[in-house]
Amino acid sequence: MAGLEKVAVVVGGGSGIGAASVEELAASGFRIAAMSPSGRAADLARRLGGLGLAGSNRSTDDLQAIVDLAMSAYGRIDAIVNCTGHPAKGGILELTDQDWLDGLELCLLNVVRMARLVTPHLREAGSGSIVNISTSSPFEPNPAYPVSATIRAGLASFTKLYADEYGPQGIRMNNVLPGFTKPDPSTVPDEWTSRIPLRRAASTAEVARVVRFLASDESSYITGQNIRVDGGSSRAV
Repeated sequence: MAGLEKVAVVVGGGSGIGAASVEELAASGFRIAAMSPSGRAADLARRLGGLGLAGSNRSTDDLQAIVDLAMSAYGRIDAIVNCTGHPAKGGILELTDQDWLDGLELCLLNVVRMARLVTPHLREAGSGSIVNISTSSPFEPNPAYPVSATIRAGLASFTKLYADEYGPQGIRMNNVLPGFTKPDPSTVPDEWTSRIPLRRAASTAEVARVVRFLASDESSYITGQNIRVDGGSSRAV
């Protein structure tokens, strides 16, 4: 199989949007190497004919291990999906230094570290796509998620800088900004979605389709962007 099919590495693919992305990419013909701390991503990937391991996006060694696993098994990497949850919540001045540092590790340095590890392989191949799962609030900060909003605004800047630097070599990086998302949005009460123009939550599968689009050649002229998938919740024009 090595070298015959496109390969996607999914970090944080054990649940939610990450797991839905593993399923969507596999259904679209990607070979999968997936990682999550729980091991659920590896189990899911194996059920879909791929492979994986248990590991954390905060560990450079674990990130190196999933890159090495994909390269040794498939001989190439074409797409990387960096998915993570929300860091600590709380009042903006009630959060500790450690809360902010943990957010930096979870939401920004995870992407920086993976980019360092995988970019040499993408440069050698002459192409590649990195897709980062962000949040709907980096440009319209939500007071309920101050660490996430602040750090992921930084992720937007890093993504643009990376896109500028490596675009000439055919490598793209984009962020997906999901809004209120559930595996089954029909379970969400109407009063929770009354401010969303589409009047419903997104399904994880809907967001995963956007991830697949950005990971694939269908989006070959899109880079450095923050793609909102929030049902129209953001007010900025």
